[in-house]
Amino acid sequence: MIRSPLLVFGFSGNVLDAIEAIEDRHEIVAFLDDSPNQQGRRFEGIPVLPTAEHARFPDAQVICLIGSKKTHARRAEIIGRLGIPATRFATIVHPRANVSSRSTLGHGSLVLAGVTISATAAVGNHVIILPQSVVHHDAKVGDYSIIGAQVVIAGGTTVGEACYVGSASSIRNGLHLGDCCLVGMGSNVIRDVPAATTVVGNPARPLPPRVMPGVAVPDPDAAARS
Repeated sequence: MIRSPLLVFGFSGNVLDAIEAIEDRHEIVAFLDDSPNQQGRRFEGIPVLPTAEHARFPDAQVICLIGSKKTHARRAEIIGRLGIPATRFATIVHPRANVSSRSTLGHGSLVLAGVTISATAAVGNHVIILPQSVVHHDAKVGDYSIIGAQVVIAGGTTVGEACYVGSASSIRNGLHLGDCCLVGMGSNVIRDVPAATTVVGNPARPLPPRVMPGVAVPDPDAAARS
């Protein structure tokens, strides 16, 4: 099989998780990362270059693996700064993932080993799903979201854009998680989660609002004052 060239944006732990899935169909030509401590590094002979260097590889596809509980809400901005058209973003599925032909999977998304995406589920653009997670029927995962390992998203649930769902969490069927929310590791979500809210525990309960640059935090008392 001829493997197509690929640029990986962000050199982090997500790269190590994804390397086997990537190499199944792609040849990594460079990692792109502006962090000063990454400059001049090589990983298995592959250089880590400043982000601006992507212009040297106009024929390569791109995937962004930047994303953590600290940066998930800014992934749209981070990816948008590249100025790369949607058609250049690769969609990568590990050969040991099970993605139904009746589901949809957006561009720039990464699905790792052991993941199951069931029939009629819809996964958006630039989504990362870590190993052994399950997205059940009629569930939706919004653009730029990150789903940790061993997460269960039950049928009919909607996960908004730029969310972070921590590993080993479970989300009950039919719920709605608002944009930019964060679900802590091992949480059991049984109620809707408002946008830009962090929930943790079993059952999951909200923590005080987080301050996230560029993300509006909802005011729960606004309706009462109007």
